[in-house]
Amino acid sequence: MNNSLEILDHVRLNFSPAGLLFLNIALAFVMFGVALDIRVEHFTDLIKKPKSAIVGFISQTFLLPAFTFLMVIILNPTPTVALGMILVAACPGGNISNFISSMAKGNVALSVSLTAMSTSAAIFFTPFNFAFWGNLYIHFYNAHSAAGLVRTLEIDNFQMFQTVFILLGIPVISGLFIAKRFPAITQKINKPINKGSLVFFVVMVISLLAANFSQFKSYIHLVFLFVLLQNALALGIGYAFSSLFKCPQKDRRTIAIETGIQNSGLALALMFNPKIFPPEMELGGMAVIAAWWGVWHIISGLMIAWYWSRRPVKI
Repeated sequence: MNNSLEILDHVRLNFSPAGLLFLNIALAFVMFGVALDIRVEHFTDLIKKPKSAIVGFISQTFLLPAFTFLMVIILNPTPTVALGMILVAACPGGNISNFISSMAKGNVALSVSLTAMSTSAAIFFTPFNFAFWGNLYIHFYNAHSAAGLVRTLEIDNFQMFQTVFILLGIPVISGLFIAKRFPAITQKINKPINKGSLVFFVVMVISLLAANFSQFKSYIHLVFLFVLLQNALALGIGYAFSSLFKCPQKDRRTIAIETGIQNSGLALALMFNPKIFPPEMELGGMAVIAAWWGVWHIISGLMIAWYWSRRPVKI
């Protein structure tokens, strides 16, 4: 299996500078729309009943990267595939988690709050988790593999921090400011921006996938199982951890979805930033993992939302 996966290292996805620029704009636009949905009462409710928010934040920010590390140790893919899985796990919740949570009869206010929390914290935790778990994996791989040494990650953490702040931090801060300062205008533009930004993002993802369709057709079978298992792990962690702490069932659904829907668009944006990952590093496996994650978590999210939408919520 590892021999066939090594082919991925040399894959070059056709993401032009203009296409990546539009992907970054779409991602920032989506996060701006998410921020417009955030209200002060979301946070006051969390202060009054913080358990579910704390459980959800721990599940996504700490448990998912840690369990992903254990998964890649057990599954033993090639280093670039493993690092792609770790990078996706280090990213915050995906932009469609609020919609999926609503469809699944989850706690939408909790979903929005967790998205805001994980996105804000990602400015620090995405670079930290990727550097920490990525280097831990490389040390383990070098100590136990006969396939040859892999060099320690030499990522410019400040550049990654800066990129995450520009793509997530600035749009969220701007959205929060406008929602607070201009509530009447926000009420008028909120739904159109949310729907428009989601459509814009989906169109960008589809166009980027269309430009790389032959690559996906040739290589997707190599990463399909890894993404399937990691996504199932993420959903399972969220539901099991929240069940362990006896969170309400609506909250368990939301925490599972928030942990299982990852911002793989951010992973791609980071991956194709030449100041963070120089092209000569040959990280095709990372790119294919992140790109397929962007497709699969929508499919799995809609499937689990459809299943839960047909099941009554136990109080």
